[in-house]
Formats: sequence, C-alpha cells, structure tokens
Amino acid sequence: MPRISFEFFPPKDIEGSFRLWRCVQTLAPLQPDYVSVTYGAGGTTRQLTHEAVTAIHKTSGLPVAAHLTCVDASRAETMEIAESYAAAGVTDIVALRGDPPKGTGAFRPHPEGFTSSVELIEALAATGKFRLRVGAYPEPHPEAGSTQDDVDHLKRKLDAGADEAITQFFFEAETFLRFRDACAAAGIDKPVTPGILPVENWAGVRRFAAACGATIPDDIARAFENAEHAGASDLLATALATELCEALVDEGVDAFHFYTLNKPEMSRDVCHALGIAPRPALLQVA
Repeated sequence: MPRISFEFFPPKDIEGSFRLWRCVQTLAPLQPDYVSVTYGAGGTTRQLTHEAVTAIHKTSGLPVAAHLTCVDASRAETMEIAESYAAAGVTDIVALRGDPPKGTGAFRPHPEGFTSSVELIEALAATGKFRLRVGAYPEPHPEAGSTQDDVDHLKRKLDAGADEAITQFFFEAETFLRFRDACAAAGIDKPVTPGILPVENWAGVRRFAAACGATIPDDIARAFENAEHAGASDLLATALATELCEALVDEGVDAFHFYTLNKPEMSRDVCHALGIAPRPALLQVA
C-alpha cells in the first residue's frame, strides 16, 4: 500500500479557515506521512501560512511541512521564520525559490536575500533542525531549457542538503517514469515522490498546467470537455487519478503527494480506491 501526503493552502478568511479544517478532518483518518501548507506567490501568504502550519501541528496530531521561499525577504528574515517553526515543533520544510509577485516579471532576489533555492537549502540544512523537501519538474519548468536542466538542478538541491523531492503534477505515468529514469542516471538516489492533482476544476487546471509547463494529452482534454457536458467531471477525474496512481504502483512507486486545493473529497476517494482505508480520527479540533 503506498504512503501518502497532502498539500493544503492557507485560508484567507473565516470561510477559508473552516474549509481548511474540514479538509484536515476529512483526510487525517487516512494517516498521511505528513501534510504541507503552501506559500502564495511573492510570499503574499507568509503570515497566513505560518498560522495555518502551527495550528494544524497543534491540533491535528499530523506532521506538518511548511513551505518556505526566498522571495521578497532577506536571509535574516527567512531564517527567522524557519527558526520560529523549529521553536513551535515544526521540523519539516518544503524549501522553494518561490514565484515572484504577479505582474512583476522574472524572479529577482531580495538585495539581502537568498539568490536561489540551493542557497536556501544550504542554510536550512546547516542548522541541522529540519527535514527538507524540494520541488521537482518531470516536464521542463518554464524557465528551464530542458528536462535534463531540471534534473541537474534537482541534483544540486539534493546535494545541498535536501532529503527528498516532490514533483509538479502530470497526467501520464510515462512522464514520471521517464523523469525517474533520468534522475537515476544522474546519480540521484534520494526519494522523488510524484505529485498527483485530482482535477476538481478543469478550467483552473488548464491554467495551472500552462503556467508550470505540464502537458495535457489531447485525449484527456477531450474526455473532460465531454464529461463537463454530461455532468460527470468528478467521476472522470477520480477514475483518471486512480488509474494514474495504479499505473505508477505497478512500476514500483510507493508514495504519492496529493494537491488537494483544499477540496478533500476527491483525494480521499482516490486513496480509498488504492486500498488506503480510514483509521480512527486523529483530530482534537473543537
């Protein structure tokens, strides 16, 4: 049975807070290895992420990984955030360069900040306080020239002290398997976990895919267009995500990271289809 983890984003209002807690409550009985909480572009949710991470850590009994970027912050500010997580008992970090604020163009380092994810990882690893995860791209990142460039950059991040990687989402098992082979050929021997995105909103996923370089196969695009007309989008999305995971399990993959978008039911249903049964609830949230 594969190991699982889930990604959430921090709430921006009271309604979002209730949605996040419902998401945690729905998925906690599956006993994930950990859950993670994202950062907004340009560090726009820095405080919200910190509050969500510490609250989930205190109330759920789940290991929580905090996303941390080096956008729009000095080295001292970034490390202060990391130390505050350690002080709160949060010792898992997803270390990322981060995206610049929308409309500002390409990434520009803060004058006193880390210039890359590799520098951030080196600093975090030097503390000896954290388990570090990093991002990986099974298809070329928009800023990369090729998949090999992404593999080489991933190796630099892992060599800098990261413990494992989580990939961007993809739609075909072969996409991940080719990337896994390329990583092995480059001498990467740390875990690379595939990121799975059950499609809750087809229009939104098309935008995400265009932004991150994920290829949408023509047959999947046609299937979702037809399913939307028939009111069967959720059934199709669950079936496709389950089929993708099963194909990867058949190739020896033993862990998945689900991008929930704070809508937990589809990720839960895919896990159930993989034979991952709920266990007694872990939450103590009132």
